[in-house]
Formats: sequence, C-alpha cells, structure tokens
Amino acid sequence: MIHTVAAPTAQVRVDHHSAIHLAAETARGVARDCGLPGALPDRAAVIASELATNLDKHASDGTLYIQPAPLGEGVEILAVDRGPGMAELEQCLADGFTTSGTLGMGLGTVNRMATHFAIRSGTGAGTVVCARLASPGERLTAAQGVGSVCLPMEGEDECGDARAIAETDDTRTAAVVDGLGHGGQAAEAARTALRTFHADPGRPLPDTLTRMNRALRHTRGAAVGLLRLHPDRADYCGIGNIRVLALSAQGVEHRMTGQPGVVGWSMPVPRVHSFSLASGVTAVLHSDGIDASWAHEPSPFLLRLPPPLLSAALAHGHRRVRDDATVLAARPPQRLP
Repeated sequence: MIHTVAAPTAQVRVDHHSAIHLAAETARGVARDCGLPGALPDRAAVIASELATNLDKHASDGTLYIQPAPLGEGVEILAVDRGPGMAELEQCLADGFTTSGTLGMGLGTVNRMATHFAIRSGTGAGTVVCARLASPGERLTAAQGVGSVCLPMEGEDECGDARAIAETDDTRTAAVVDGLGHGGQAAEAARTALRTFHADPGRPLPDTLTRMNRALRHTRGAAVGLLRLHPDRADYCGIGNIRVLALSAQGVEHRMTGQPGVVGWSMPVPRVHSFSLASGVTAVLHSDGIDASWAHEPSPFLLRLPPPLLSAALAHGHRRVRDDATVLAARPPQRLP
C-alpha cells in the first residue's frame, strides 16, 4: 500500500524578480521536509529558480506551486502562467536555449535534473510545467498519473481543505475534504477526516464515510468526497459539495456531486455511484473553492492535460481566492511490468 498525507501547497507568485529567490528557498525547505537526502534539496532549489526565472522573463500572471509529491515520496514543483505559450517547445527544451540573451540554464536543464518532467504549452493558453524530484528508488512512483493542489483562502495561514490518495495493487482511492468554514477549526476537521481515511483506505467507501461521521462529531464537520479508481470504472461516494468529473479529450464524460449533508453533523446514509472509465480518461475531484463553471465548456488544451498539469491549471485559472481550494486529478494505477 502506498499512501501520502499531503501538506497544503506552497504558492509563490512570480510578480517581481525577488520571487525567484523565494521560490528557490521554498523548494529547498519543502524538499528537506520531505526527507530528500544529500544534495537533492539544493537541486530542487535550482529547478524552482529556473522555472521562476522563466516566468519572470517571459510570462504574465506566473505562479509556482511547491509541495510534497501527491503519491509516494519527493517534491513537486509546478509552474503555471497566462503567457503567450511556446511556439517552439522542443527548441525551448534544449539545454542552454534562451530567447533573452542570458546565461540561464533553462527548461532543458530542468528536464534533465528532474526525476519526472512534463510540460504543455498552447498559443494563448499559457504554459504548465511539472517537475518532480525523488530519491532514485522512487522513480516509478514519481511518474504515475496523479496530480493535486490544495490552497488556503487568501489571508489564512491554515487550510480548511485537505486531500490524500492511497494505492493498492488493484485500485487507487482519493479523498478530498472541505472542513466547514476556514482557518484552524476547519483545518482540524479536515485532518481528523484524513486520519480516519488513512487508518484503512481500502475499506468500502460508505464504511469510511460512516467512520468519518463518528470521528467528526466534535468538530465543525466537513464535506467529503471519496473516489475509488478501478482499471475500467470509478466508484464515488460523497457528502456535501465535493464535485467529481471524468474528462476525456472529447469533453466531460461524467459529472456529479455529493449527497446533501455534513459529515459529522447531519449525514445521510452514504451511497456509491459508479461510472465507466475508458482508457485515457482522467477523474477530477474538487472542493467548491474551485469555480465549477470551468467544466461547462472546457478548452481542448485543458482536456488534454495529464493529471499533474490539469490540477495546476484548474487551481491557477479557476480558484476562488476567498475560499480554501483543492483539486485532485488521477487516472487508474498503472500496471508496471
């Protein structure tokens, strides 16, 4: 069983040259907190610095999101912008390539230094980058199809949302929790729910929600969405306003939200809803801190993003800053040879 309790995402807006140093120091600190050994925290700092430099020179509304990898060990650095996009993406990935006449190492070196690297860019759609850095033994886990971003309401130090994902040989189970309100008490409710989830993530989903309901009785309560991914289908069980969608390159294949109620206070008997998952379909869970209107007519660029880049793009482009916001995107676990 592989599972992760993910800390909230650190956000660095690259709106000034000094943000480059902040990005590097944030990445170094998160990498150390993740237990990366030796020179790897310094390598994470270099990756963040290069991505932030790229945003500072070429993009508008650029942000780095830095966090523990959503599954397994390691650090993840996401860069998102609303710039013009990269017309010559392969050329931009060459070591030493620059359009500004500087000696910056560029995206090619980031690609080479990272354990796992993904980038997509579209004309007028901006660019989204994911660089993950893990110890050598974590290489396969780092490349698997999971992405997530979890952000507190602007002005809050603690995040009332939380998320986690766990994997067995056959399934991948995700949880998104939205503690009622904001701040410390909402965060405590969310953490309590995740402790229940991690006690046995392979339980039947209604049983997990029932146990959460008991555990949260002396908290503010929470909305909870649980999603279990099988090779050919997904099972969803949720209470409150946690949305789930299934995306293919053609559009939104399925969408639903949780049953009315609050886990910990007025929870109805939880029900499981199943839907098919064709090859290549990505399942998305998000709290109401992500504006649901994104799914009305999602762009072809958005629909084709892999899970880590999709999570970053949704958080960056559709977040409600006056609420905690969480998005988690995943595909069924890969069958490794």
